[in-house]
Parts: sequence; structure tokens; C-alpha cells
Amino acid sequence: MKKPMSLALGLLGTGIVLLLWWVTSNQSRELYYPPAQDVLESVWAYWFMGEGRADLLSSLANLSRGLLLGIGGGFLLGLIIGQVRFVRYGLTPTLEFVRAIPGTALIPFAIVIFGLGDQMKIFIIALGTLFPVLLNVIDGVRSIPRESHDTAKSFGITGWAKQRFVIIPAVMPRAVAGITVAIPLSLILVVTSEMRGSRDGIGAFLITASNSFNQSAVWGVIILLGVLGFTLTTVFTLIENRLLAWDRGLHGRDNT
Repeated sequence: MKKPMSLALGLLGTGIVLLLWWVTSNQSRELYYPPAQDVLESVWAYWFMGEGRADLLSSLANLSRGLLLGIGGGFLLGLIIGQVRFVRYGLTPTLEFVRAIPGTALIPFAIVIFGLGDQMKIFIIALGTLFPVLLNVIDGVRSIPRESHDTAKSFGITGWAKQRFVIIPAVMPRAVAGITVAIPLSLILVVTSEMRGSRDGIGAFLITASNSFNQSAVWGVIILLGVLGFTLTTVFTLIENRLLAWDRGLHGRDNT
């Protein structure tokens, strides 16, 4: 099934869910189940046209910085660990120890080191998104057939040329799979990092709305995060199609 068809079916399913929510919530008098119309209007009025734009931009800025650091660090470190044996043996125990700790559990530690500013949030996002990319790149490097290394050696392809034309293209499909996992994870981490002592961002607004029992605002944040997650994933899918067009053509795969 082509990706445009999958996207259309996904939008259709989302539309059906929103329609059911619209009908049932408008007939509900529950405090914790506000009318869909109120929620959607508040999302547009506050987050895109009103005061919430500053918080939204703050969160997106921290997310993009942390995600880029996590992806870049995971990719480079993965290439090194995957190819240099003593580095792999020396760092693996430490990496496994850190990987076992949830990113949100490190927020108090990050606050002590970086304070309550943007650096703390970027650190948490970068650390949490590093491992999906790192582990996939390591696995990709170690899965390269021996024949590929022997062929490169026979043609005198070594050093940076080997990295550029042999190693990096071979690990790109695995790296993309790791980035696909890291994107929604970065959205989770940016919100949770803003819930501790921060005055800016989506997470800080969510805590304020929850403490004041503003259920329309809480539901609005949920809708906003869903829209952001869908948008980020869709944009990366378009980038992925460009990055891996050669790989799909080589293996005869379509966009499923």
C-alpha cells in the first residue's frame, strides 16, 4: 500500500474519532469531558493566534535543538563504537547503565547541573533521543557484510572515503529507523522537562491548567501535542523518502 493511501486512511480514521468526540462531548455535562468545539476553538485562539505562541515556539526551539544534538551525537558515537573495538568494550557498560535510567528520572540531576533554563531541557531531550539512534547505528555498522569491507579494501577505499561511500550509506536505513523512534520521544521529553519549575513551554502551561481544573485547556494541550507529533512525523517521512530513495530502488521496495 502506498504511503499517500495510508495517510488518507489515517486522516479518515482521525476524522471519525473527532466526529464521535464532537457529537458525544456536546451532549455531555461532565466537567472532565468538555465540548469538542470549546477545546478546538481554544487551541486555535490560544496556541496559534494568542499568547500561547510564545510557549509553543519555546518548546519547539528546545525540541529541535535537543533532537538535533541527540541524533547527531547518536550517529557519530554509533559509527565510532560500531567500528572501534576497544571503544565499544570500554563504553558499553556505561551506556547500558545510562540507557536503563528513564530520561525523566534525570531531570532533578539536570536541574542541579544546568538550572531551570533551556539548557536543562535540551540536555534531557538530547540524552533521551540519543539512544534510539545510537543503538540502531551500532547495529547497522556491525551488520555490514564482510564482503563490503573486503571490496572497499581491494579498491583502495579507506579512511573518510570508506566512511562516506561504504559505512554511512549502509547504516542510513537503521539510523532512519532510530530517528523515527526518537521524534515522538523528543515530544514527550520536552513536555515533561517543562513541568518542573519552568515558566515557559507547553509543559508549564499544562501543569498550570491542570492545577486550576481548566479541562478545556488540558484537552487542548493533548490535541496540540497530537498535531505536533503528526506534523513532525509527516515531515520526517518526506525527508526519509529523499534519503532512502536509492535504498528502496536497490531492493525494489515501495512506500508501504
